[in-house]
Amino acid sequence: MTTKYIRREIGTLLLNALNEMPVVVITGMRQTGKSTFLQRQSELKNRRYITFDDFAHLEAAKGDPEGFIDTDEPLTIDEAQKCPEILTAIKRKVDKKRKAGQFLLSGSANFSLLKGISESLAGRAVYFNMQPFTRREVSGNIVEKPFLQQFMDKQVIPGDVAAPSIAASEIITGGMPSVCLGEVKDKLLWFKGYEQTYLERDVRDLSQIGNMVSFRHLLHLAAHRTGQLLSPSQIGRDAKLNAATTSRYLSLLETSFVIRRLSPYLRNKASRLIKSPKVYISDSGLACYLAGIETLESEMLRGAIFETFVSQNLTGIVDSRWNNATLHFWNVQGRYEVDFVIEAGGRCIAIEVKASSRWGEKDLSGLKAFLSYTPHCVAGILAYNGERAVKLSERLWALPLSLILS
Repeated sequence: MTTKYIRREIGTLLLNALNEMPVVVITGMRQTGKSTFLQRQSELKNRRYITFDDFAHLEAAKGDPEGFIDTDEPLTIDEAQKCPEILTAIKRKVDKKRKAGQFLLSGSANFSLLKGISESLAGRAVYFNMQPFTRREVSGNIVEKPFLQQFMDKQVIPGDVAAPSIAASEIITGGMPSVCLGEVKDKLLWFKGYEQTYLERDVRDLSQIGNMVSFRHLLHLAAHRTGQLLSPSQIGRDAKLNAATTSRYLSLLETSFVIRRLSPYLRNKASRLIKSPKVYISDSGLACYLAGIETLESEMLRGAIFETFVSQNLTGIVDSRWNNATLHFWNVQGRYEVDFVIEAGGRCIAIEVKASSRWGEKDLSGLKAFLSYTPHCVAGILAYNGERAVKLSERLWALPLSLILS
């Protein structure tokens, strides 16, 4: 029986790009639903679909890349990074005759970070990332503009909003389609298989890893540090790796979208601003599996896992619907911190995540400091796991997590 297809929020953005650019590239973690999207999104069904997971197609493309794409019909090529030769052929064809929507490429590696691929497509391609499922997508509610995008424009909560809290089970499940849509019975077994497939296929395809045990160890250490400032020297020391190897392994994790680096927000006059990025595992379910977390009760990483879940949802919203927005964090060393800052159109919103349903005055200190340093910030939001929206002062709010992710 075919599972009901859930439309992805990135669809409109990608379709608009196909009307403008000759090459459109969609990338993202393995198993986030790229292939399903390419084959089942109704607006893409008029395209010829090819996957280089098919050995015959891959060999044909390597043997005669120019001949393989010698057609006037629009082509969709899945796992395109497996055949760099085809990308050079695409470059030549586009340079001879530029035609909007001619090629739609996908892959589970960041093409823009892969040397050779990025160079061959420079000026000819636009890139999009497909994130794990967001709460908006799972609920099927992607028609309305995201709440935060509306709130940036006008800081009004309509009516007497009562938003349900987010269950810990949803955080532990995450947003990988097979898991969050209930298509697998044993999610731990699925994540184990995912890790093995990732290590055995994606990593080996991208680079020669001399010590896979050390790479796996670094991957698990990164999960224990999700939501924290990234210190390559410290994580490398714990993994017993030298600086060069640590840097290369972290780059591989980022290129394959397993980790995400969040850059600091530096556009204000606060002194001692932290300039190191934060690191997140791209899916909270995968983070829990890699860190050995089965329940969030009395879990030391509870706050970091909630923050990871919020990160993947905010990234999904920004990448799919809010393409003029950027996502950051803010940290004044030893004093104040704000988990997320969304900036768009010269304005910004600051968001501090609270995993519990209650908060105290100390939970607002970072937001208050950020507001004092940042006049163009329209709202500071304490995103807590409760049900009521409360306006605390002129630019300060306490809003339910489920509301800000809607």
